[in-house]
Amino acid sequence: MTTYGYFLACEEHGPAALLEQARMAEQAGFEALWISDHYHPWNDEQGHSPFVWSLIGALSQAVGLPVETAVTCPTVRTHPAVIAQAAATCGVLLDGGFRIGVGTGEALNEHILGDRWPTAKTRMEMLEEAVEIMRELFTGEEVTHHGAHYTVENARLYDVPERPVPIDVSGFGPIATELAGRIGDGYITMAPDGEMVERYRDSGGGDRPVQGGVKVCFGPDRDEAVRTAHRLWPTPRLPGELNQVLPTPSHFEQACSLVTEDMIKDTFVCGDDVDAHIDALKEFADAGFDTVYVTQIGPDQRAFFDFYRTKVLPQLDGSPQRPRTAARTGGSESSDAPVPRDAPPTEDMPEKVKEPSGPKESTGQEGGGREEDRGVAQEPPD
Repeated sequence: MTTYGYFLACEEHGPAALLEQARMAEQAGFEALWISDHYHPWNDEQGHSPFVWSLIGALSQAVGLPVETAVTCPTVRTHPAVIAQAAATCGVLLDGGFRIGVGTGEALNEHILGDRWPTAKTRMEMLEEAVEIMRELFTGEEVTHHGAHYTVENARLYDVPERPVPIDVSGFGPIATELAGRIGDGYITMAPDGEMVERYRDSGGGDRPVQGGVKVCFGPDRDEAVRTAHRLWPTPRLPGELNQVLPTPSHFEQACSLVTEDMIKDTFVCGDDVDAHIDALKEFADAGFDTVYVTQIGPDQRAFFDFYRTKVLPQLDGSPQRPRTAARTGGSESSDAPVPRDAPPTEDMPEKVKEPSGPKESTGQEGGGREEDRGVAQEPPD
C-alpha cells in the first residue's frame, strides 16, 4: 500500500501556521509529515524560514504523525555532529517516528557563514562522510573521527532513540541515486520515475522505502491557482544548476522572471479537478513509491485539507505497493520495517545489514556536468 503524507513548507509559512497545518493534515487522514529545512526562502514572496528543529519539537507534542526533514544538509552550514544531536533528540521526542532526509544542499542556505561553496563532487564526498559520522554518534558511544572533511573528538550523544534514526538520501540523477542506494536507509526523489526507483533498489537500496513529493495549488478558480503557484513557486522551472548555486532570494527572483504562467501550468496540478489530483499521486504509486507527500501552495490551506479529506484521499486506498514502513506508534518501529544501516542488533533484527559491493564513489560527470551538480539536492525541486 502506498501511504500519503503532507509536506510542511517552512519557506512559505510561519511556525504557528505550520503547526496548524500539521493538525489539519492529521485530521484529514494524511499519515506522515515532511518538513523542509531552510535558512532562507526561495524568494521574498514566500517570506518565511523558521528553524526546523524547534518546529519538530513542537510537532512532537502537537500531533501523533511520524516526521521527516526533506531535506537537511549536514555538511556546510551545520557540522554533522550537531545535526546528529538534533536528529537523535527528535527521534526520542517522536518515540522512534522520526527520519532525517539529507542532501548536498544549496548555496542559498549554506553559504551564509562565508564558506566557499564546494563543487558537486566534493559535496557528495562531504555528505557521505557526514552520514558516517551521524551513524556512529547514533550508537550513543563516544566518537572520535578524523576524516577528509570533518573532525570529531570525544563526542557522545547521551539521549538517543532505541533504534538509530534512519537516514534517507535525496537524489535526482543516476549518480546521486546510486549513492542513496549505497548509503541510505531510504531514497527521496521528486519525480515519479520508475527507472530511478529501480536504479536505487539495484544499487543497494533493496526494499528500503522510496518517498516522493508533489506540490499542488487547489482552488475553485484554476487561473487564480496558476497565478498563485507562479508567484510563490516558480523555482522548479529553473534550468540546470541554478537551484544549487544562486546565493540569495533576490537572485532567484531575477532568474525566475524567465518563468511564465504557462510553464507553471505544466508543472503543478492547479484547480479543483479531483481526477487531476488523484492522477498526480497515482503516478508515484505506479512507479513503486512507498510514500507520497503533498504540499498545498498558497494560503487556502483549510479548503485544501477539506478537499483531500472528502474527495481525494478516500479514492487512493488500495494502491499497489510494497509493505509500508512503520509509522509513529508511541514506541520503536515494528519488526518488519526496513532496518537502519548499522543499527545495533536486537532480538528481532539481523546482526548486521550487508553493504552492497562495488565502488565507494561515483565521480563521473553526466549530462555535461549538470547531473553531478543537481544529483543530490537540499530541497527537492519538484
